[in-house]
Order: sequence, then C-alpha cells, then structure tokens
Amino acid sequence: MKKVFVLLLVLIMAFGMFGCSSTKTPAKASPTIGLVVSTLNNPFFVDMKDGAQAKADELGAKLIVLDSQDNAATEMSNVEDLITQGVDLIMINPTDSDAVGNAVKAANDASIPVITLDRSANSGEVVSHIASDNVAGGKMAGEFIIEKLGGVGNVVELEGIPGASAARERGQGFNAAIATSKIVVVAKQTANFDRAEGLSVMENILQSQPAIDAVFAHNDEMALGAVEAIKASGRSIIVVGFDATADALAAVKAGDMAATVQQLPKEIGGNGVATAMKVIAGEKVDAYIPVKLALITK
Repeated sequence: MKKVFVLLLVLIMAFGMFGCSSTKTPAKASPTIGLVVSTLNNPFFVDMKDGAQAKADELGAKLIVLDSQDNAATEMSNVEDLITQGVDLIMINPTDSDAVGNAVKAANDASIPVITLDRSANSGEVVSHIASDNVAGGKMAGEFIIEKLGGVGNVVELEGIPGASAARERGQGFNAAIATSKIVVVAKQTANFDRAEGLSVMENILQSQPAIDAVFAHNDEMALGAVEAIKASGRSIIVVGFDATADALAAVKAGDMAATVQQLPKEIGGNGVATAMKVIAGEKVDAYIPVKLALITK
C-alpha cells in the first residue's frame, strides 16, 4: 500500500511539473509594425517603403506593408486588417488627410498607436508625424521660379490630391512666395499626383493658355507628365517638381525639368520605424519629426 502511495505521489508531482511548464508565458516575439501606404504606383512611396523595411530589418522588427491604391475605403480596410492581426503599431501614409481620420480612430479604439508619414491626419490621435516641411518646400520652389523669371511671368500650378495635407501645404508655400512678385497663376488644376493625369491636364491648359512661362507641380510624377505635354507642344516652359525621384533627377540633368524639391522618402520611412520602436518600448517621442529638404537644379 505504501508503494502504491509513493507511486501516486510521484505521478502527481510529474503531472504538476508538466502542467506548469505548459502554461509558461512565451517570450514576446519581435514587434510587428504595420505600414499602410497611399500607393505603391508612385516611386516616392516605394522608396519610403524600402527605407522602412531596411530599418525594420536592422532593428529586428517585422513589417507588414499594405497598399491603399489611393483609395480611402481600401485604406480603412487595410487598417482593419492590421488591427485584426494584432500589430503593435500602425504607420499610415494617408490617401487623404480628412478621410484617414476614421482609420486612425479605429486604431485608437483598438489601443494601437499610430504614426503618420509624409501626410498628416486631420482627426484621430497620432503619437508622431514624420514629414518634410511641405510649406517650406513649396516656398523654395516659388522663390526659384521668381529668380528664373525675374519676378514677372505666368505660371501654372498642378495640384496634388485634394484633401492631402502635402498638396495643401506645398501650394500654400508656393503661393506665399510668389505673392511678393509680379508672377500670376494663370491656371491651377489637380492632377492627383499622377503622371498620366499631369500629361492630360497640361495638354488642356496649353491649349487654353497662350502665355505660360513656368509650371510648378506638387510632385515629380505630375511634373514629368507636364514635361511630356510641353515637349509635344514645342513650347519652352520652366518646370519645377517636388520629391526628387530618380526619373525627375534624370530630367533635371537632361534639362527637361529646371528643378525639383528633394525630399528623403527612405529617411521618412526609416525614421518612422525607428520612432515606432521607441513608442512600442514605452519611450516618449516628438509629436512632429521633420526631414530635411533641398532644391536640386542642373
């Protein structure tokens, strides 16, 4: 009877040890960060994504990248997907600064911190916004055009996606700069940050405006579309873009574009991940983290 009791005691202890070992909380895996990009059809945002991925690899984080295809509904769906996956933080490059508010609030409700990249959110709680000073960049472009035209002339402004903070701020800086000169904006129209639309819109403006001295486009894709239209028309017009993408830099070097305002999209993406890791670790971060700008000319 004693032997049976001892055997039972041994079995109970063994079972207890097994039960304890099976309920231990596993060590937390690498942080998972979601990145919702407005569109991966634009090389600027591809560079941003690459910069984020490189930093995530360096810091040992898992990065999930989703493309919103310039659609606010898709953006919302992407954020909901990341919430379902239980990511530690979501970085959003908004399609539209107003529309993204619902997506930000959904992440807020799920207690997932949000960082915005390049474009801001007009509502919802964001722990940090990482971007270039778009107002300063627009002013830089305006001052360059003033210098090239001697302070007098007719200019076309190709605007980005209506509602995007980057478009609004670049236009604000540009128009503030030329307000000090005798330069007149003879046409202002959105081409939605798209090269094909930039071409189409510029073709129409060239037909309706006989005197154009310069074009300021809110991004390089629209600027490059405008360059195609101008070349086909045989007219000589200064074109200034924004972003300093590889194609734009090649166009500046070739003399097809006069200048482009250089942002550093890889740095924006990389800074986003570095900041995300600090937030996840419980560190305090700045509400706005600026990324430097420069004017690139031939």
